[in-house]
Amino acid sequence: MKPITIKRPTLIIHEVRAKANIQWMVSKAKRLGLHFRPHFKTHQSATVGQWFRDAGVERIAVSSVSMAAYFQAHGWQDITIAFPYNPLEWEEIDQLSENGRLTVTIESAWALADLKLKIKHPIRFVIKVDVGYGRTGIKSSDAALIRNLADSATEKCQFAGLLAHAGHTYEAVGKEAIEKIHRASIQSLNQLSATFLNKPFISYGDTPACSVSEYFEDVSELRCGNFIYYDLTQAKIGSCREDQIAVVLACPIVAQHFDRREVVIYGGAIHLSKDFIEEGGKYYGKIVAFKGLEWQIMEGVFLKKISQEHGIIQLPEEYDPLVFQIGAILGVLPVHACLAVDSMTAQQTLGGVKIEKMTKI
Repeated sequence: MKPITIKRPTLIIHEVRAKANIQWMVSKAKRLGLHFRPHFKTHQSATVGQWFRDAGVERIAVSSVSMAAYFQAHGWQDITIAFPYNPLEWEEIDQLSENGRLTVTIESAWALADLKLKIKHPIRFVIKVDVGYGRTGIKSSDAALIRNLADSATEKCQFAGLLAHAGHTYEAVGKEAIEKIHRASIQSLNQLSATFLNKPFISYGDTPACSVSEYFEDVSELRCGNFIYYDLTQAKIGSCREDQIAVVLACPIVAQHFDRREVVIYGGAIHLSKDFIEEGGKYYGKIVAFKGLEWQIMEGVFLKKISQEHGIIQLPEEYDPLVFQIGAILGVLPVHACLAVDSMTAQQTLGGVKIEKMTKI
């Protein structure tokens, strides 16, 4: 990549790494005998979606009705909206169900009743089960309610199984801690599943567990998304290595303050979010230098402060001032890839190929 091609904050995708991450997870699902439904909320891109299609992926998950519409318009026909049913969007949902195989997520009796009342075209629903994360879903211990919802299915509104996300694995540090949370989540699902006359289909996904664990007893489908790019959070908790991170924000240097060992980049919270890592101090990203079609982490150089458009990089005691001149391009490895991708419309590969991305509504 030639730095002169970057004029403003631009998200750069390492195509080779991203495709390797896709193939690795596709192969893992096959090896474990599981269906694979990657969550597309991380990349939100028809370009990247084609990389999945080239790897044999046919079913996907999304996080909104508008995202489902975007990917259906790009040829994806088997889509799960892995976000609670929004009754205010029932007409859009009904239109999507007319044009493809759509599954919506239900987490209450009221939501299912509303869906059944309004929907005109055949649709499938999964029941969101809370396995300990505490964000949304019906607690796995409330087996009677979950079975009653499943039994309320009709020919037009079909029960498609259970859906769970162990998001609390993101709070773990190390593979052992991830595995402990993951196994407890799977076991709670297994206990719930055992109360059904016929074991239900189980869609399960969080990137940390899907990356490190081999234990998926009674799970039918892997559903994870962040693995496509990974990020510094995933590297810190042990889900990946730093050399698997496939996304970086390229930013121009716009000011230098060598008297306090700082330079300022055009790139801030609106490009990266305000997520940070506490590790020998707080930082909002690690800095990389671009080397042709690769990038290299600069040891001891961190994004230490951040505001709306400004990012302040702290330099180590020993540094080459020529590397940090105004107009030079540096890269920031994001703490949270999903938020960085969501924020950035300008995206391209290291080779300069534009990455098409959905427009937020």
